[in-house]
Amino acid sequence: MFDRTRSLRASAALTSIALLAGCGVLTEDSAEAGSIITVGTTSKPSTLDPAGAWDGSWELYRNVFQTLLSYPTGSSAPAPDAARTCDFTDKTHRVFQCELKPGLSFSDGAKLDAAAVKHSIDRIVGIKAQGGPGELLSSLRKVEAQGSGKVVFHLNKPDATFPFVLATPGMSLVSPKAYPPDRLRTDNALTGSGPYTLQAYRPKGADAAAELVRNETYKGFADRRNNAVTIRYFDDSAKMVKALENKEIDATFRGLTAEQIVDLEERSSGPVTVIETPGSEIHYLVFNPRDPNSAKPAVRKAIAHLVDRPALVEKVFKGTAEPLYSMVPRGIAGHTTDFFDRYGEPDTKAARNVLREAGITSPVKMTFWYTTDRYGSSTALEFAELKRQLEASGLFSITLEGLPWQQFQLGVQKGTYPVFGRGWAPDYPDADSFVAPFVGERNAISTPYKVPEITNDLLPKSRVEVDRKRSTQFFVRAQKILMEDVRLLPLWQGKMYVAASQEIGGTERALDPQTVMQVWELYRKTSW
Repeated sequence: MFDRTRSLRASAALTSIALLAGCGVLTEDSAEAGSIITVGTTSKPSTLDPAGAWDGSWELYRNVFQTLLSYPTGSSAPAPDAARTCDFTDKTHRVFQCELKPGLSFSDGAKLDAAAVKHSIDRIVGIKAQGGPGELLSSLRKVEAQGSGKVVFHLNKPDATFPFVLATPGMSLVSPKAYPPDRLRTDNALTGSGPYTLQAYRPKGADAAAELVRNETYKGFADRRNNAVTIRYFDDSAKMVKALENKEIDATFRGLTAEQIVDLEERSSGPVTVIETPGSEIHYLVFNPRDPNSAKPAVRKAIAHLVDRPALVEKVFKGTAEPLYSMVPRGIAGHTTDFFDRYGEPDTKAARNVLREAGITSPVKMTFWYTTDRYGSSTALEFAELKRQLEASGLFSITLEGLPWQQFQLGVQKGTYPVFGRGWAPDYPDADSFVAPFVGERNAISTPYKVPEITNDLLPKSRVEVDRKRSTQFFVRAQKILMEDVRLLPLWQGKMYVAASQEIGGTERALDPQTVMQVWELYRKTSW
């Protein structure tokens, strides 16, 4: 049952916690800047080229590339990064201008000037990579370089969210010398101007990792508290926890199972610190209309009647997640509980009636697909529980198929899966980032979803509002439309956890509003 009072208490309790032992935390003045920090994650980049990724690859991009605007630690609003100033220059919000900081350069020595900015944005639009961030630039008409230090973005419609878009890692600035204008770069290297440079990248094997070293020519807001960070990519969260406990890595982010988090928290006298922060990452099911059964509204609505989110969260996530009843999560203005209001508690009788009214009397056979290594080992347990819930009704027969992320993503892009699970971390902390990416002919889930009222009416109206609180009404309506279609079925909203050795500081400051880890905040204490 969805207990609103309990949920409000849980929301109020989402404060950062640290389970510490020993002598206590030292000040940042005691950090050893020269020591290498090693971070473990199960979220490996799908590509090293920013023009090709609209996914967790942004985790790496934020630390090696710059964007015109970004989110300084503690901020929830875009602020200048490679730019010195940025602002709309007209009242209709169709012209956005940025003045660049002088003397910026890429790690290959090329100048980061207006021409380089134009090159970086134009290639995103021109390449139109499947699964890339191009759709974020749907309001862009053209980019104009004025001299070496000024860039002007001309929009085809008012878009008050454009500064947020420019602050995403998808808009990372790249060297014209190293990135061709008409195709993605495919080697295991990258060239940026961010806090770190990529010294080595190993995408496969037990030693899969990205080795980052301090970029000595970097000019930006990041106050780096270490000289080098190695990000190790694990295909199994148990291996990652073992590496943390054996001090082979210093910290983890993304991929811990609920059991692992609870176990680490309970061992408060052990060698590991656990930091919990409010999360805005959501997980949901996508129904592909190319599949005969997924295309039937009655099938989708019957599933909506049967899914028991509280049971899913309790059994699989052990309190490390919350039930989600809309695509806009709790904590973001515009959040609703439409799916609970319409479907309420799980109801087999209601699901059966919906199917029978559509002439469906036999159990519906469907295949649910998920990635085995992107979101941690809990994903397999999550889908096993969904299968159990649906089959317990006698109305469905579910087959489960799991694939590693690289293979899974190819199938998503080709549109081959009838139903599949995805996670989504926001592009920016605004309801727009939980609605716009999923609708339209080309979208972040590679499953065309034409919703004219949202794309042609509600989103344009919302993007006129610079005061984002005034846009809430449009997203409330948009979520009702999404609920009525059930093309997307929200399941749960995660909390964020960083587990680290007690000798590592800065973990509480390492997550930005896009839930991307800023590894420059991590440092090694001299004692604890």
